[in-house]
Amino acid sequence: MPAYVISEADIVDHAAAERYRTLAAESIARHGGRYVVRGAEPFVPEGKWTESARVVVVEFASMAQAREWYDSDEYAEALAIRRTALDRRLLFVEGVEEPGIG
Repeated sequence: MPAYVISEADIVDHAAAERYRTLAAESIARHGGRYVVRGAEPFVPEGKWTESARVVVVEFASMAQAREWYDSDEYAEALAIRRTALDRRLLFVEGVEEPGIG
């Protein structure tokens, strides 16, 4: 079952955010993830949203794979930079299985 990592982020330090994005993208690719949404400005019909915040969604083949990526040595450097580059909320959610054919 696929899993999605959803990030709601506000940039605090633009230079650090660029470095974070590069390192994060490399680590995501190494762990089999793919961007579904990257840096999007959402339409918000309900609830509160900070206008400067952006959304990122990354798909992994499974929740185990997503968690392995997050805990990996490859992502550790990006995560350390993230702490000063971005103010964010990070969510991990499981997707739904597609119904079988036949």
